[in-house]
Amino acid sequence: MADAPILITGGAGFIGSHLSDALLGKGYAVRILDDLSTGKPANLQLGNPRLELIEGDVADAALVKRVAAGCQAVVHLAAVASVQASVEDPVKTHQSNFIGTLNVCEAMRINGIKRVLFASSAAVYGNNGEGLAIDEDTPKAPLTPYAVDKLASEQYLDFYRREHGLEPVVFRFFNIFGPRQDPSSPYSGVISIFCERALGGQPITLFGDGEQTRDFVYVGDLIKVMVQALELQQVQEGAVNIGLSQATSLNQLLSALKSILGDLPPISHGPARAGDIRHSRANNQRLLARFDFAEPTPFAQGLARLLGR
Repeated sequence: MADAPILITGGAGFIGSHLSDALLGKGYAVRILDDLSTGKPANLQLGNPRLELIEGDVADAALVKRVAAGCQAVVHLAAVASVQASVEDPVKTHQSNFIGTLNVCEAMRINGIKRVLFASSAAVYGNNGEGLAIDEDTPKAPLTPYAVDKLASEQYLDFYRREHGLEPVVFRFFNIFGPRQDPSSPYSGVISIFCERALGGQPITLFGDGEQTRDFVYVGDLIKVMVQALELQQVQEGAVNIGLSQATSLNQLLSALKSILGDLPPISHGPARAGDIRHSRANNQRLLARFDFAEPTPFAQGLARLLGR
């Protein structure tokens, strides 16, 4: 299996393309399945002979089965990442966000593949644990079809673990940021939006008082953990939060941007958005216990990389 590729669904996107680069750098072969609805071929090392890009939809069961054949592991990132899109059209997004996961599980069972990494989300917690460091045992309360599909996918992966010997590593992402995050995406992080507007000299709108907090993780730190998860001899049960257990307010984010750029465009305040979680922070003790996460990238340093400074 040394030369067998690792399949990354959604691999032309923000996180997937960074993982592809890291795996190619370590000598792995990489096969990517992406419908290119948000992923970009320009993110990939298309001239690398160990990289294969297949354009297609993870909701196509027959295609997923064919693409998975001969692979040694799967990283399942493909999803409609827009929470709002899932609210407006839950049937369509369900095809990618849940049926796609089920297709991956079946393709792995049929092809005898065991190891799978799955991108879940802190959205599965809903408002539970708000203001606290949320651990993985916090009761789940998904508030949107997006979050429901992520949680259902986790449960199906656990079923396939019990019944068919899959080795799922489930990561619940908090707020990942870094280069290649598309600021025009409907689910792009606030950091990429603020950075684009700051660099373009466009006014920045802050919804609410700016004291809402998020747990920001630089994409390069996530990628190191994902590579470790692929290389583990054995995996442990239970999802893992991906966060620093640090709360950064949007006002602190703007202050850091100003320190890096020297000045910012005008900032206006709009009303707080209904349904927005006020505070979100991960308890990351399980992450620290299972993976080498000793020196995550400082927030300001990650911002500077994103800004090309």
